[in-house]
Amino acid sequence: MRVHLVGLGLIGCSIGAGLGQAGHEVSGEDLDPARSARAREVGAIGEVGGGEGAELAFVATPAAAVVPAVRRLLGPPYRSDLVVSDVAGVKAQIAAALSHPRFVPGHPMAGSEQEGPDGASAELFLGASWVLAPGPKTSEGAFAVVQRAVSDLGADVVVLPPERHDELVAVVSHVPHLTAATLMSLAASSAVDREALLRLAAGGFRDMTRIAAGSPAIWPDICAENQLAILGGIDRLQAALARVRAIVAEGDRAALTEMLESARAARRNLPARGSPPAKSRELRVIVPDRPGVLAEVTAVAARLGANIYDIEIAHSAEGPRGVLVLSLAPSAAAQLSGALQQAGFQTGLAP
Repeated sequence: MRVHLVGLGLIGCSIGAGLGQAGHEVSGEDLDPARSARAREVGAIGEVGGGEGAELAFVATPAAAVVPAVRRLLGPPYRSDLVVSDVAGVKAQIAAALSHPRFVPGHPMAGSEQEGPDGASAELFLGASWVLAPGPKTSEGAFAVVQRAVSDLGADVVVLPPERHDELVAVVSHVPHLTAATLMSLAASSAVDREALLRLAAGGFRDMTRIAAGSPAIWPDICAENQLAILGGIDRLQAALARVRAIVAEGDRAALTEMLESARAARRNLPARGSPPAKSRELRVIVPDRPGVLAEVTAVAARLGANIYDIEIAHSAEGPRGVLVLSLAPSAAAQLSGALQQAGFQTGLAP
């Protein structure tokens, strides 16, 4: 495909480098001419500009700039069949403002403390989860185009409704980043011997605060657009820390040991980066070939808390219908099959 990138920072250039290695023709643009030139120098793009002939575009700007950039790409002089996706860390407000058949909201769950074209890597997304959050008007064809590109980058597609994405990512990304930044600031501003304190910072402290070294530019937009979910996450974190404080204050060794053991077990059970369950099952869903059907299916999955680890769209040669092939954990596949049947869909589970 011919792919165009709007925004040539770390994520945009990593997309360009990865898709270039996969054989796609990549062009790009950035508000900073020097950054555009550097992106071409490091091989992230083959051409500055040239998006008019692209079949797929990724908008890799801060969240506040996504809506106008996508609207521009969906009109002349760009192709009338151009498919557009974005990579912003918040999805609900963007998806609501851009309900369009050729727009597929997305968010790669990958990043680095590096910045700009020089920090980009074609391997950044290998094994990472990449959320696609189709809206009610997103076409199956547009979804398939973006899914193909994401797969070519080595990422695993996870399908979620936009609102559910924002709730979950507040817990696993937004609140942890703010926590790491707060802890780093606390250490750096300590009234105790600051230099000695920072010299004593060992591996654990460095691991916990690594993400605080990332670019701060995206975070004001993220905190503004996902405010409610982030505040809820901070409230829950504060309540949990208050419980830990009480345990320490009371010298309750048994409660402290139980909490730490529980946390250790949960941490060890985290799946490897982007890995699906060891066993998965295919669920086939016959769907009418019309806008909104992807959103209907994923909304049912979200209500059940069922993670869709992969999705394939097969169009039927026999009339206006198709088949969604979903990959889920076996128990989730059976549960989702029943719920979709109740919603009027015809489903079948692979043996």
